[in-house]
Amino acid sequence: MTLHLYFARKFLMTILGVAAIFFALIGLLDLIEQLRKFDRDLVGFGDVVTLTLLNVPAGLYRILPLVFILGTLALFLSLARTSELVVTRAAGRSALRALMAPVVVTLLLGFLCIGALNPIVAATSTQYETRASKLVSGESSVLSVAKDGLWLRQGGAGGQTVIAAERSNLDGTRLINVTFLNFASDGTPLGRIEAVEAELTDGRWALSQAKLWDLATQDNPEAASETFETFEVLTDLTRDRIQDSFGTPSAIPIWELPGFIADLEASGFSASQHRVWFHMELALPLLLVAMVLIGAGFTMRHTRFGRTGVMVLFAVMMGFGLFFIRSFAQILGENGQIPIALAAWAPPIAAICLSLALLFHLEDG
Repeated sequence: MTLHLYFARKFLMTILGVAAIFFALIGLLDLIEQLRKFDRDLVGFGDVVTLTLLNVPAGLYRILPLVFILGTLALFLSLARTSELVVTRAAGRSALRALMAPVVVTLLLGFLCIGALNPIVAATSTQYETRASKLVSGESSVLSVAKDGLWLRQGGAGGQTVIAAERSNLDGTRLINVTFLNFASDGTPLGRIEAVEAELTDGRWALSQAKLWDLATQDNPEAASETFETFEVLTDLTRDRIQDSFGTPSAIPIWELPGFIADLEASGFSASQHRVWFHMELALPLLLVAMVLIGAGFTMRHTRFGRTGVMVLFAVMMGFGLFFIRSFAQILGENGQIPIALAAWAPPIAAICLSLALLFHLEDG
């Protein structure tokens, strides 16, 4: 038990050290990128630092597999140089039993990443997108999906336009039973438009069977209302901007993702991307374990055998290969080419089985 605790503590400290190094590197690179991206005459250095701190957690979260495989390589190379693995084997404990502590620590850290780090990254990513959008254009366009339909908001210096619809097509360019509410910059309602259908064309919404109310100048808006078979409303929204308003699935906390998926599908949108991401997040602990086993499979040997650099290179290449296969499977799952569960769970499980086969061969072969 004491030996397991020793390996667990040493592995944890190594992982935290590698994560801290990457946090600093990503922060420095992102700070340079933010300084290049924003006009220094309009955006102060304090705002740039704030944006950097909000954006770094997402970058670090994306490279967690790399952090774990490098941490594993650093741990076992250190143990090999100090001959601690040789002593462990001489004491009657196999190297596979020495792996139990790092694997358990990895599983615990994986669950911690899902339960705590994922919501933190989602919150900081959302704040970053909101602040960056306001600093760039001074306005924001936000889409919200709820059980009663979807809501679009387009804001600018002249006021706000809120769009509510019961349903939509897959890309949000055709809205069913839609309402447009126009507000002045001080929040005063200016007008209301209801239509059976609204379709987004080039720079405008084409409304069918629309009814207009003037809320700003009329004492009795209903009496002065007008109806039109077709009507057009100018907009600067585009198909890409509407889809970007969803944000990436990573910007939604995993605890809220099942409800968001249900609301998204009820509103007529496709939720395949969010479903795949949800399963990918649930499979994250297994992916991290696979990275640890890959790193251990190539470095749990004494340095006197030589070719240490080659073994490290093989381990890193295998890790990148697994990451590429996982990303490719994610794309196939989002496009419906393969089942979602297969896309999310098959790569890490296959990598764990292959790594264990390599370890069994090297230790008992």
